[in-house]
Amino acid sequence: MAIRKATILGLLTAGVFAGVAWAEVPPEVAARLDKDLTPLGSQRSANKDGSIPEWTGGLSSVPANVTFKQGDREADPWPEDKPLYTITSANMAQYADKLTETHSKLLTTYPDAYKMNVYQTRRSCANPASVYESHKKNAVTGTIIPNGNGFTGSLVGLPFPITGNANENIFNQRMRYRGYKLTRQYVSAAPTRNGEYSVYTGQDEVIFPYVDPNTKSVEDLNDIWAYYINNTVAPARAAGNVVLIYDPISGERKAWVYSPGTRRVRRAPNIAYDNPSFNDDGLSTIDAFNMYNGALDRYDYTYVGRNETILGANNFRLSSDQVKYKVLFNPGVLNADYPRYELRRAHVLIANLRSETRHIYKKRVFWQDEDDFMTVASSNYDARGEIWRVHEQFSTVHYNVPSCDTAGSVSYDLNAGRYTAQEFYNEEPSINHFADELQLDRYTPDSIRRIGVR
Repeated sequence: MAIRKATILGLLTAGVFAGVAWAEVPPEVAARLDKDLTPLGSQRSANKDGSIPEWTGGLSSVPANVTFKQGDREADPWPEDKPLYTITSANMAQYADKLTETHSKLLTTYPDAYKMNVYQTRRSCANPASVYESHKKNAVTGTIIPNGNGFTGSLVGLPFPITGNANENIFNQRMRYRGYKLTRQYVSAAPTRNGEYSVYTGQDEVIFPYVDPNTKSVEDLNDIWAYYINNTVAPARAAGNVVLIYDPISGERKAWVYSPGTRRVRRAPNIAYDNPSFNDDGLSTIDAFNMYNGALDRYDYTYVGRNETILGANNFRLSSDQVKYKVLFNPGVLNADYPRYELRRAHVLIANLRSETRHIYKKRVFWQDEDDFMTVASSNYDARGEIWRVHEQFSTVHYNVPSCDTAGSVSYDLNAGRYTAQEFYNEEPSINHFADELQLDRYTPDSIRRIGVR
C-alpha cells in the first residue's frame, strides 16, 4: 500500500495519470473526485488557452433548449455550432501534434475523401449522482487482481476513477456506466470498393448486474458483469441467428449461438479475441467490438500519457434520425461531412502481444477520451509491425439517462481498402435505456432458440 500511495501521489502531483501498482488509491487522493477532478476522474479545469473548457457538470439532464420525451431521439443541443476549422491531407501538418496516428493514417490514405470537421469543445459527459457516489468508494477499494485480468472491490461505474496503470484504464473502458437494462436496434454495413453494401440489422439487449442497485459487492456477481443477447433480424438470409454471451470480469467468456439453418444451439468459444466479428465481412475482430472488449490476457498494456488530441465527440448530428444510411455509408470512407471532432484530453495506451500468446494484431494503440474513458480511436498492427486496421468510435451523450456512449463506430481495413460500420441506429427506434422488462431468466440457451425461430 505504501508503494502505491507514493506512486499515485507523485504522479498526480505531476499531472500524469500513470503507474505500475495494482491496488486502490489512498483516501487523500480519492478526495480529489468532484473537486479539482471531475466525478469521472478527469481534470476539471480548462487548459491554458481555454480551447478545452472547464467541466461544469456536463449534460446531466435534458437541456432547456430541447423538447424531449422518453422514446425520442436525443436532439443536438448545439445545432448552431459550426466547424472552427477542417483538417485535410493538405493542411494536416499544421495540426500534427494534435492528431492520433489513426487519423493521420486516414487522412493520408484517403486524401480526397477523408477530413475532420473540428468544432468547439463541449465537455458534456455526465452520469447519475448515484454513480458518482460509487466512484468515491471504488477509488479507495478497487484493486486489480495479481494477473492483471480482473479486479475486486468496485461496483457500479468506473472501477478505477483515478487510474494508476493501463489495465485500470482498460477496465474503465469496459465497465463505464451505460445504464442497468437496455435494448436497441442497430445496423452494420461493409461497403465494397464501388459502394455496394447490405445493411445487417441486429437487435441486442443487455443486463449489467454490475450496476444492479441490489448488488451488494462485485463478488456477488459470480464474475459475470454483463448478460448479452444479439438477434440478427435482417436481411432475410441472415435473420434468426442469435448470440448469447455471459461476459466475465476475469474468467473465460461463455457464449452460445442459435443457427436457424441447423435449428440448434451450440457453444461458441470462438466469440472472443481475434475471431471475425459478425455481420462485417471479416473486416474486424470480436474483441474490437465497441473498440475493445474481452479478456486482457494476451497483451501487455502500457500507459503512455495524456495528451490534448482531436477526437470524435458529441455526435448528435451523426446519429440523427434525419441522416439516412445511404448518405452515411459512402465508398471508401464514412461520409466525412457528419462526424463532429473536438479538441479533447486523451489517455494513450499501448498493447503489445505477449510472446506466448497469439492474435492477428501484434500491437494495438488506444486513445481514450479522458472525460468518460471511452476508447474513440485505435490503431492495430500486423505481424510485420505495419498499421493494418484503424478504428474510430463516435461518442455522444444520452442526456436523458445520463450516460455517455457510441453513435456508431468504423473499422477501416487499409489493405482491403474497405471499412465496416457498426452500431449505427439512425433509421432505427431510439435506444431504450430503461428496459425494466428484461429478466435474467431470458438469458439461457433455451431462450435464444425460441428467439431465433422464424
